[in-house]
Amino acid sequence: MNWKKAKRIIALIGALILIGLYLAVLILGITASPATKGVLMAAIGCTIVLPCLLYAMMLIARVLSGRRENEDEPSDKN
Repeated sequence: MNWKKAKRIIALIGALILIGLYLAVLILGITASPATKGVLMAAIGCTIVLPCLLYAMMLIARVLSGRRENEDEPSDKN
């Protein structure tokens, strides 16, 4: 699979999850149930942590793919 295509798919999945979390935060913020406070705080926390994790995963994948490309090339050391 092409890296650009995989990157787009990961970004789309992340965006859909974030949209779902924002909707959950909106709905939980409107309702006034005592049990929603914990779920609301968890959803808000996930909207902060999830983009950071996705960014870190993309950085790690970029570093590892660059490392693999360098290992495949023959060295000019004699």
